[in-house]
Amino acid sequence: MEYKKAKPCKELEPYIHFYWELSGNESEKGWERVFPDGCAGILLNLGNKCLTDNGCFSMDYGKTYVVGAMNAFKDSLIDNDTHLIGVCLKPATFANFYRFAAQNELTNTTVEFEKNISFNVDKVLEEHFNFFDRFYFERIITQKKHLHTVIGDIHVSKGRISIFDLAKRNCTTVRQLERNFKKFIGLSPKQYSNIIRFQHALSLIRNSTDSRSLMDIAFECGYYDHSHLSLEIRRNTGLLPSSL
Repeated sequence: MEYKKAKPCKELEPYIHFYWELSGNESEKGWERVFPDGCAGILLNLGNKCLTDNGCFSMDYGKTYVVGAMNAFKDSLIDNDTHLIGVCLKPATFANFYRFAAQNELTNTTVEFEKNISFNVDKVLEEHFNFFDRFYFERIITQKKHLHTVIGDIHVSKGRISIFDLAKRNCTTVRQLERNFKKFIGLSPKQYSNIIRFQHALSLIRNSTDSRSLMDIAFECGYYDHSHLSLEIRRNTGLLPSSL
């Protein structure tokens, strides 16, 4: 499997994490697992049919799909005929480009886009990531950064800030915060915070030395103990910590 990433142009950096392209091969055929990160994405299938959403959804050649934010892991079948290219949006930026349903209607799902807002296959094949720069630069609906400071507070705390403190710090109510997160991200603020905390723990596990215990990482990330961390890892990845 070959996987490429590229940064968007400077003007789009506030809204887009990166562009990506995935091509399969026969020697590495199998199910590829993606863990929740709180982001939505748009992708175009340039290969044969591709099964995703744990085998429950099939993506056809030449069609564009939106993938909602996830609160659980997702498997896709990658083989030698797989060729996908897409965009990883930053949290709460979908509404900067699209007039669409509230994001909680897309959570954990893959939905085909209508033709008038889909990517042009020929132009993507010709220009690749440069097409995405032009496409999204031309279709910015609003430059307002929804939930920008709230999301920043969550990331600075590495997901450990309470929702009450989050609301207080941003001069809003917990209820309003819940509504806005479901509308613009598709997750509750608690779910999003848990994902950011999990992602931080995951990075520590992957980059730690053998001498560092799971208990140490659990305490650093605000979990009760190593069992609590193990449970969160299994819920988000379907795997044991030792398998990461």
